[in-house]
Amino acid sequence: MSSEIEIGKGKRGRRGYSLDDIAIIPARRTRDPEDVSLSWQIDAYHFDLPFIGAPMDSAMSPDTAISLGRLGGLGVLDLEGLWTRYEDPAPLLAEIAQLPGDMATARMQELYSEPIRADLITARLEEIREAGVTVAGALTPQRTQQFYKTVVDAGVDIFVIRGTTVSAEHVSSQAEPLNLKQFIYELDVPVIVGGAATYTAALHLMRTGAAGVLVGFGGGAAATTRRTLGIHAPMATAIADVHAARRDYMDESGGRYVHVIADGGLGTSGEIVKAFGVGADAVMLGTALARATEAPGRGMHWGAEAHHPQLPRGHRVELGTVGSLEQVLFGPGRTAIGELNLAGALRRALATTGYVDLKEFQRVDVTVSPYQPGSVV
Repeated sequence: MSSEIEIGKGKRGRRGYSLDDIAIIPARRTRDPEDVSLSWQIDAYHFDLPFIGAPMDSAMSPDTAISLGRLGGLGVLDLEGLWTRYEDPAPLLAEIAQLPGDMATARMQELYSEPIRADLITARLEEIREAGVTVAGALTPQRTQQFYKTVVDAGVDIFVIRGTTVSAEHVSSQAEPLNLKQFIYELDVPVIVGGAATYTAALHLMRTGAAGVLVGFGGGAAATTRRTLGIHAPMATAIADVHAARRDYMDESGGRYVHVIADGGLGTSGEIVKAFGVGADAVMLGTALARATEAPGRGMHWGAEAHHPQLPRGHRVELGTVGSLEQVLFGPGRTAIGELNLAGALRRALATTGYVDLKEFQRVDVTVSPYQPGSVV
């Protein structure tokens, strides 16, 4: 049966579901939370938590990337952010946090117009490496060819190519586009690439040799892509579609496993749980980690789209702080709104539904249950 609906006589559209539209269904079996594993491994790198810090200046600095790594996750530094443009960006981050709302975008455009420095890319990645945690850094496709050698020479363990949307078949009349397949083939480190929001786009990215695919398009708290471009991908449907692409790619490739990483719109523990329930292997967190007291944004949150020089597609949002990074991940929780003890909530969700690990949890039953905004259920 077709899932398309008629928008008008000349157009049909597929129904998509956000994470708010679905709910996890308990199973016949339960288990003790202590018997549940949240571990995740990509390539040769093992993590106690399936949480990746989003490469956003408001959430990840070298220090917070190190802290997240020591707590069991993976921090990814934005290699086009303030940390690679200025020797000491701390005063500038404090300034952004204190700016009046009507001045934030223009001032960020000024600050982010400073050129990226290769020596600072090297220095920041070496700082993370010296701390003894897994080193990950992110570039956009537009800057990957310019800086990837610097990134690799600095000893990055996992290379992230992240944009609002990344295509394996970008067409340009202005410059030679990045050949993802050739680039990944020639690189000696695993590459995570995205975002992708459809089955076809994800399948093409998997065929490039990527170790993981980021799923999402403008779904985060700081993004306004739906308002500015009219483009949006409901996350539950996007993750499930990319999960299906991975299944088919495994058959096509003879068993090669590409990780599905949900990226965007995951601000609470409930949203994180549901992302795993519809097929994610790991989640990339911006908003959730930007609420930590150690976060560079000081309770404010923004992404690269917020300071685009011609067409900003995001803004700085005020989140406030709720506790230390350790409390955000492991509690104790002081409120019942899903902002603290993210790992504990995920572990309990698996235990309540009877699953022992995240891979098994992808088989959990879900129901479509759209709630009214603001409802308590």
